[in-house]
Amino acid sequence: MEMATKHPVPITRRTFLGASAGIALASAGAGCSESRTGGRESRSGMSESGSDAPDAQSDLFVINMLGGIRNPNIPRSGGPSGALEGEQRTALDNRALADALASGTAAVNTTIGYVAGFQEPFESSVTDISRWNTIIRMHPDALLKVWTAGDIERAASEGKVGVIQGFQNAAMMGDDAQRAGVFAGLGVKVIQLTYNIANQLGHGSMVPENGGLTDFGRAVVAELNANRTLVDLSHSGEQTCLDAIEATTAPIAITHTGCRAVTDLPRNKTDRELRLVAEGGGIVGIYFMPFLAADGMAVADDVVRHIEHAVQVCGEEHVGIGTDGGTTAHDDMEAAYEAARRDVERRRAAGIGAAGERAGVVPFIPDLQGPDQFRKLADMLHARGHTTERVERILGLNALRVMREVWGA
Repeated sequence: MEMATKHPVPITRRTFLGASAGIALASAGAGCSESRTGGRESRSGMSESGSDAPDAQSDLFVINMLGGIRNPNIPRSGGPSGALEGEQRTALDNRALADALASGTAAVNTTIGYVAGFQEPFESSVTDISRWNTIIRMHPDALLKVWTAGDIERAASEGKVGVIQGFQNAAMMGDDAQRAGVFAGLGVKVIQLTYNIANQLGHGSMVPENGGLTDFGRAVVAELNANRTLVDLSHSGEQTCLDAIEATTAPIAITHTGCRAVTDLPRNKTDRELRLVAEGGGIVGIYFMPFLAADGMAVADDVVRHIEHAVQVCGEEHVGIGTDGGTTAHDDMEAAYEAARRDVERRRAAGIGAAGERAGVVPFIPDLQGPDQFRKLADMLHARGHTTERVERILGLNALRVMREVWGA
C-alpha cells in the first residue's frame, strides 16, 4: 500500500476540535457545528483506580464502535449466562471507569440488551436500557448518554466517555418492525441485525446455508433508516450482509470485524462486503479479536495488517476500530485463558460459538490491552508510514462522520 510518510504529532483533543470539521465533516460534505470548549485537561481523574496509564492518554480522540467499560479481573456472578445480580447490575468498577477515561475514549458503543440465551428478548432489552441509564446517572462527571454525534463532541470536550447504547441482535423486534421506533425513542443508537445464528431477520455468520435477509429483515432495515438508527452488519452471514447493504437508504456500519482476505474465518468480511459498505458511505471497524489470525493467536501486528487491508479496499475515510473489548487489562493471564476456555465451552453448548473460538485462545489481543492500547496502535500505524490525518480518521473521526450523517448533529 502506498502511504505518505509524515512526522507524527500527538493526536489531541485540540486536534480533534479543529480537525473534526476539516476532516470528518468535510468528508460528509457537511458544515461544522460550534465546538464546545473549556473541558477538563485530564480525562483520567481517578488516581485511586490503580491504573498507571500516563495522562498523555487523555489527549486521544477515540470512538470505539464496539466495546465496553468493565474490569475483567472481577468475576461476574449469575451462573453460565454471566448475568449480574443485585447491586452489581448498576455498579461500575472504579478502575474500569478510570481506564476508559484515561484511554482517550470519547465514546464507546456498549452492547446492551438481548444477545442470546433464554431471556425474553424484548423485556430483557428494555430492562437493560434502564440499567445502563441508571449507571450513567450515577456517574454524571464521567459518563454521558449519546443521542447525537454532538454528544460525542461534548463528551470529548468535557473529559467524559460517551455511552452509545447498541444491540448485537435484533431478535427483540419480535414480529413488529415498528419496534425500531420504540428503541430509538429509548436512545438505542446502533442495532446489529443478527448474531452468529439465525433470527427472524436473516442468517448469522455461523449458519452454513448462508441465507439472505428475510422480508421482515428488510422491513426492519427500513424502520431503522426511518428512525435514524445505525444499522450494524457485524456477525451477519455474507448474503444477509449483502442484502442489507442493498436495502438500506443510509450509511451502515460493520462495527467490529476483520478482513477475510487476510484471515479466512466466517466472522471476517469479504472484500466485496467491505467495499460495498464503503461505497454507501459507511464504515468498517476492525476488532482486537483472535479472528485476526488463523491460529487464533492474534497480536497487535495482526490488527495493523487488517486495518491496512481495509484501508486498501475501503479507502481511509471508511475504516475505524471496534475492539469488542474494554480498556482495563487482564492482570492474570493464566486466569484469563482459563476463563476463556470455560466461555468457549458455554458458547458451544448454547450453539452461539464461532469458528476460531477454542481453548487456548483469549478473546482479546494480549499485547494490545489496557488504557494505552489506542496510543500504542497509533504509534504502530505512524511507524508504518500512515499520516497523522489517516490515523485520526481511523481512531475516531470516520466514525463521527458516519454517526453525524445517520443520527444528526
